[in-house]
Amino acid sequence: MPITAASFAPLSLSLAAADPPKTPHTGGLLTFIDGTPGLLTVAALGIGLLLFLIIKVRLQPFVALLAVSIVVGLAAGLSVTELFGTVQKSNLTSLIESGMGGILGHVAIIIGLGTMLGAILEVSGGAQVLASRLLALFGEKRAPLAMGLTGLIFGIPVFFDVGIFVLAPIVYAAAKRSGKSVLLYAMPLLAGLSMTHAFLPPHPGPVAAAGLFKVSLGWVIVMGLVVGIPAVLAAWAYASWIGKRIFVPVPQDMVEAAEEAKAAVLAEQQAAGVEPQEKPVPLGTVLAIIGIPLVLILGSTFSSIALDPSTLRSVIEFFGNPFVALTIALFMAYYLLGIRRGWSRKSLEQVSTSSLKPVGNILLVVGAGGVFGAVLKGSGIADALADAFNNVGLPVILLAWLISVVLRVAQGSATVAIVTTAGIVLPLVDGQDLSQAHLALIIMAISAGSIFASHVNDGGFWMVAKYFGISERDTLKSWTVLETVLSVAGFAVAALLSLVI
Repeated sequence: MPITAASFAPLSLSLAAADPPKTPHTGGLLTFIDGTPGLLTVAALGIGLLLFLIIKVRLQPFVALLAVSIVVGLAAGLSVTELFGTVQKSNLTSLIESGMGGILGHVAIIIGLGTMLGAILEVSGGAQVLASRLLALFGEKRAPLAMGLTGLIFGIPVFFDVGIFVLAPIVYAAAKRSGKSVLLYAMPLLAGLSMTHAFLPPHPGPVAAAGLFKVSLGWVIVMGLVVGIPAVLAAWAYASWIGKRIFVPVPQDMVEAAEEAKAAVLAEQQAAGVEPQEKPVPLGTVLAIIGIPLVLILGSTFSSIALDPSTLRSVIEFFGNPFVALTIALFMAYYLLGIRRGWSRKSLEQVSTSSLKPVGNILLVVGAGGVFGAVLKGSGIADALADAFNNVGLPVILLAWLISVVLRVAQGSATVAIVTTAGIVLPLVDGQDLSQAHLALIIMAISAGSIFASHVNDGGFWMVAKYFGISERDTLKSWTVLETVLSVAGFAVAALLSLVI
């Protein structure tokens, strides 16, 4: 249905026709609840336990999410059979299996293909070409803007931490050449990398939320760009301001470490059969490989609106399927950046395989988040939460951002904040017949909340501080505030759009 200003009205209006909360299950090992208050108590204790296990016990988030899902399910009255299924009835799908499989069936392929694509771009030198050309195009005075655009473009297929590792030496060089603060060049770059990581596929957070909400990735890309670009412009403005007020010299130890890392990477490439090329990768090739899957996915999304069912529409939708679009981009990268430049098939296989090693942890966390959401729904807690938030009288999009902010600040992981918030918020939009565009805006609000106020419990905080030689105090003044600006600006744009689209 079309989105109007009424879609931003209090939940008491939008959920008036929602199904009543489920009654508690019976037969669970720890059944001690009675009605909505008991279910809400279980939900609150479950989230508190999750935060305790991650923050205090330092339990791996995947294990913590899975353990809390089981405890919450049993406490809410779910039976062992409902949670785990039975050997005798192999056709009975358990909540754990359906929650894990349902989300990973959508997310795993996209994240895997996107990760391999980013690895080929990284190893081939695409990032250096992109940064060098932008620096030459914008000149010395606008070098911070060039670094910001580099982070924005290269951040689409590459994970945040990989982007820092690859692009940090370029920041060092720009700061050393100008004699200005490292912050002036690092902060715009980090803003671009962070924006794409939070708002755009194929990054895990938005892809996982899209899978849970059953939203087309095309709409997530559209809203990610519409919300993310104003947010990153606001962050760049802050980066320019803070970069002129705090001087951070070029960290010589990290420059030396970067040179050693570069030498190690070259050695690994040569061992894998990847010979360094004197001729750099063409910039147009890099931009095409990054842009083609986005264009194909967007074409599929809008063909369903602009075209009647036809052979042409079917062809566009086929090539615009995220699986197909990313596979095409990956094969383009294999040929244009690899085989045509002298890579062996073995080297392509080794680079692709090694890139997937860090992905396992991300996929397990996303899958456990799917389990948590399935348990909340299957136990009736989700409906009880929807009923409780209905009485709060706040818009869904605001609640989504606030819940994500609380989880992010408490435990530090953006991915955990997104998948946990999505499981909590999903019942609030279930049955409201919201459009894909509106659901994508709610995903943007969740994503924006997941990057709020990065501080000492976030691995990204320490990565930024150590890579760029920034003291903890100055990292709080620069990086933490930068992330907060991105978060607040992104949410503000998403909220305003939900009123007028």
